[in-house]
Amino acid sequence: MTAQTPAGQAQAEQPPALARLRLFGAFRLEGAEGGIAVTANEQRLLAYLALHQRAPRSVVAGTLWPDVTEEHAQGSLRTALWRLRRVRYPAVGSDGDTLYLADGVSVDVDDFTRAARRLTGSAHDPGDALPPLALLARGELLPGWDEEWICSERERLRQLRLHALELLSARHIRRGCHALALEAALTCVAIEPLRESAHCAVVTVHLAESNVVEAIRHYEAFRRLLRAELGIEPSARLAGLIPYRAGGAARTPSPSGETPERHDRSA
Repeated sequence: MTAQTPAGQAQAEQPPALARLRLFGAFRLEGAEGGIAVTANEQRLLAYLALHQRAPRSVVAGTLWPDVTEEHAQGSLRTALWRLRRVRYPAVGSDGDTLYLADGVSVDVDDFTRAARRLTGSAHDPGDALPPLALLARGELLPGWDEEWICSERERLRQLRLHALELLSARHIRRGCHALALEAALTCVAIEPLRESAHCAVVTVHLAESNVVEAIRHYEAFRRLLRAELGIEPSARLAGLIPYRAGGAARTPSPSGETPERHDRSA
């Protein structure tokens, strides 16, 4: 007789559905059938592994539960791992003492980072396809989470996002896509209103379209903001973009789409 394969075993041998981990805006774990509910400790474990790739169990336990004994922290880690094994998709893998996010779990932070680094890297080819603005303009990393390991990653990703948006604006100008360039620049300004290089990007777009009045209007609004918030003036670099001066001395703006040297006024 030919042995019959139990239905349950055949089902278990099928490849599991892919999972999607979202960390921008709010934590969300999604499977093929929709959202997967996990507890706060499991969320923190998944987020840590998503941001750090691989880590020893002792490091994970000590980082996620720093205010308890090592034995208690290891116990909390074991409980979180046990609970994650019961969800529809096994999200965490292990290699001896090392934990990592399981194969097949995609992370929105990884998608963003790859796109931003392709844009900002020295190997970027001007002819390469540009990433969509939506990929670079996602929400803040895990807002409301105040652990130190989250705060450092949040700031790193914020800075990468700002630089990528400025360069995206410049690349769009070079291709004559002024509406897309302006949208990227204004998105950067909305994230960090006191970042001067972002305002340089906005002014540069307006001048590339010969919208001198728009450029002046934006410059003056930023100048008033700086005075009110910090009591300072825009840098000479930004002021030099504006094609007018008191007394009638005119200046010719650079036609280049690249943003000028950065002089951030971030708080």
